[in-house]
Amino acid sequence: MQQEKPSRYINPYTDFGFKKLFGEEANKDLLIDFLNQLLPAHHKIAELQFDNTEALPGGGTERKAFFDIFCTSITGERFIVEMQKEKFKNFKNRALYYTTYPIKEQAMRGEWAFELSAIYFIAILDFFYDEEKEKAKLRRDVMLKDQDCEPFSDKLHFKFIQMPAFTKEEHELETHFDKWLYFLKKLPDFDEIPRILNEPIFKKAFKTAERANMTPEERKAYEISEMHYAGIRVVVDTAKEDGKEEGRDEREVEIILLNHEKGRTIPEIADILDISEEKVREIIEKYKSEK
Repeated sequence: MQQEKPSRYINPYTDFGFKKLFGEEANKDLLIDFLNQLLPAHHKIAELQFDNTEALPGGGTERKAFFDIFCTSITGERFIVEMQKEKFKNFKNRALYYTTYPIKEQAMRGEWAFELSAIYFIAILDFFYDEEKEKAKLRRDVMLKDQDCEPFSDKLHFKFIQMPAFTKEEHELETHFDKWLYFLKKLPDFDEIPRILNEPIFKKAFKTAERANMTPEERKAYEISEMHYAGIRVVVDTAKEDGKEEGRDEREVEIILLNHEKGRTIPEIADILDISEEKVREIIEKYKSEK
């Protein structure tokens, strides 16, 4: 089986890729620059600190929340930043639920006047969460408003970026925010830095994302993350393509064999694709018998 040449840069939609770019202390300036494209002037970030990405407030019976990135600015604003690869039920409810954690976190013992810092839930989506195409927007900013659309509170914000709606090419980029979305969407396809992104902040992002700069341990972690993402895409494509089972099965077989050739175990491959170990073993044995 002919394998595709690995891309020069990592895929930012993978768990590893997203956290490598935006979730490391050495790359806080990348996250700050990206977030500041989404924030109003009075909430612009000068500096931030990363917080624990596993939250369990209150008693031990409460359900946990696992954030991709959870951080606090020096002026107190809380930011939950998520890269969502898979469409699932009750997505909006999940976003609401996750914001309860930084709200509770601000409660102090003893006397407390319910003073709250602003909370932002920012999700970069690899899918449309709106079913109706006419409601699909590249960027959706949500906050609490009354019946006259007057702001009720400036403390809770949701910002959803639906990446499939971003279709601009290099010559169409107008803003710094456009450039960030173009970078995120096209990164695995680049062989070199495009001229329009030849700026210090993006040059650092490209250097961070270059596979050649990774340690052997990082490379292995990225490969596992990349295969997990590929497995999710198979599931997503299946949901989109009723009546195209044969094409989906072929892609699934290809991913199983690629993983096998890279030395992954049957349990690892089954976990990545969320299928049975028996099915994985059957496909591998069939491939071996036909070689």
